[in-house]
Parts: sequence; structure tokens; C-alpha cells
Amino acid sequence: MAEKKEGLGGRIARWFREMKSELKKVVWPTWNQVRKNTTVVIVAVLVVCVFIFVFDVLFGFGRDLLLGLR
Repeated sequence: MAEKKEGLGGRIARWFREMKSELKKVVWPTWNQVRKNTTVVIVAVLVVCVFIFVFDVLFGFGRDLLLGLR
């Protein structure tokens, strides 16, 4: 016998039930871990920004020397 098709409302409700059960399986970080990870990311971004700035200035200076602008 053919199974009855689930309506749109039933599919949406099932999706929310499945999502809720999956979220219960997630191991959430502690606030201390979040703070440490955020600090690491911010420091890494600042270091990369400094490197990009230094290389930009150096390449700009080299370009100007090659073109005789300085």
C-alpha cells in the first residue's frame, strides 16, 4: 500500500524536530575557550595586517625607485 505524502506543514515541523535533536549533539565551547580563541584570531589578524602594510610600503617604495619618482 502506498504511503501517505506528508504535507508542507508536516515537513517543516519534522525539519525543526530534527534540527533540535542535532543541536543537542553539539559540544558547545565554554566562555573561556571562546575568549581565548577570539583573542588568538584578533592577534593573528593584526599580525597579518602589519605584514601586508610593511610589504605594501616596501613594494611602493621599490616601484617609485624603478620609475624614478624618488
